[in-house]
Amino acid sequence: MNIAQDSDVNAPAGSGREKSLPQGKTVASEDARLAEFRLPGPRSWSIVQRADDPDIERAKAQLHEDIDNGATGITLIFSGAPNAFGYGLAPTQEAMTTLLGDLPPGKIHLRIDAHPASRTTAEMLAVLLARKRADMSKLSISFGIDPAAIFAGTGALRMSIAAVEASMPQSLGHFFALGAPGILLEANGRVFHNAGANAAQELGVMIASTALYLRMFTEARQPLVYAVPHIGFSLSVDQDQLRSIAKIRALRKLWNKVQEGHGLTPSRAAIHAETSYRMMTLRDPDSNILRSTIAASAAAMGGADTICILPHTIPLGLADSDARRMARNTQLIMADESHIVLDDPTGSAPVDTMTEELFSGAWAEFKRIEAEGGVLQSLSDGKIQSRIAAARDLRGRLYREARRVIVGTTDYKREAGQASVILDAKRPTPAPDAAVTCDPLPALRIDELL
Repeated sequence: MNIAQDSDVNAPAGSGREKSLPQGKTVASEDARLAEFRLPGPRSWSIVQRADDPDIERAKAQLHEDIDNGATGITLIFSGAPNAFGYGLAPTQEAMTTLLGDLPPGKIHLRIDAHPASRTTAEMLAVLLARKRADMSKLSISFGIDPAAIFAGTGALRMSIAAVEASMPQSLGHFFALGAPGILLEANGRVFHNAGANAAQELGVMIASTALYLRMFTEARQPLVYAVPHIGFSLSVDQDQLRSIAKIRALRKLWNKVQEGHGLTPSRAAIHAETSYRMMTLRDPDSNILRSTIAASAAAMGGADTICILPHTIPLGLADSDARRMARNTQLIMADESHIVLDDPTGSAPVDTMTEELFSGAWAEFKRIEAEGGVLQSLSDGKIQSRIAAARDLRGRLYREARRVIVGTTDYKREAGQASVILDAKRPTPAPDAAVTCDPLPALRIDELL
């Protein structure tokens, strides 16, 4: 019997479909055999949902709905974060306590998305966990601190580049002392992807960020062997499935090479994958569901540790509970029904070729950034922005010349007037606080280039 025929296994007697069972087989034996194809043990990745609603009580209700219905991770998106897309939680202790106060510590994977007050909210979370007397060794946390992503996404740093590089190792020292097996510093490629970077540029900037972290800790005479496990990555995956798989695999190879260059035994990269914002279309939001499904499946097959699907209505505004449910259940179906092959070590010829191409291109971009004085200095001088703008302009031209298409927008256009539902919410306006500035890299969807 073919697995694809399992809908016939439970056919009612007399329907004629039960005859498809081979001789000697029973419904019970077929169900037992099919059960062997289920993935063993717990899911291989955490299903992460966004908490980004400025209405804290509504955000709390949504958080509980997500956790009660299968989500195993939450990402806190505070106002001012590049990936807040105009919304976000208030960065206050009160908001943190209201949202997380009645959750048992250790129940979920918890991450804070990079934003201008990342270190402050990390301290707020540490205070909350201390009040709850959480066993830090049993928690799964990412504090998501990344000065390069904030500098690029907002165009501002709250202190000079020299002050950032000098102060960060000492200011994060007490987080190391907490003993939490989590991520403190994150190389965040999503800001650069959503601004238009190609895959090699995105990876190159991420590796340049890790080089900054390792250099800071070396100069502060803190052993890298203890710092490395607290460095993680977040990247974007899009509807180009094979390239998204290759991007994740190339990142692992790049991180291994960086560690080996510092005389370290490579440890496995902790990777958070989020579906691409720039691939989404405003004109036909429903088509974003399929794009995000393809992207998330690529993240799973590439071996991402945590995955977040952006709600398909996010180009329109703040997603409602139905759009968030769709994002959550897409991952649940992938994990519990589709039997996705996770991080297949055998790979395939196209993916292997793409992986090597991305590895080489990203390493070249990394070396270029290092020659420009490092990631923060290169951003300050506008050099990274210039290369990303060139990649974005080339991509836009390909779509304008109809050499690439957006289904529902450039081809098979959706008729106007079919509205999707979003929540009514005010867009926070964080006050600027900058000691040094650069040309910002705002998120820009491809359909906005048309």
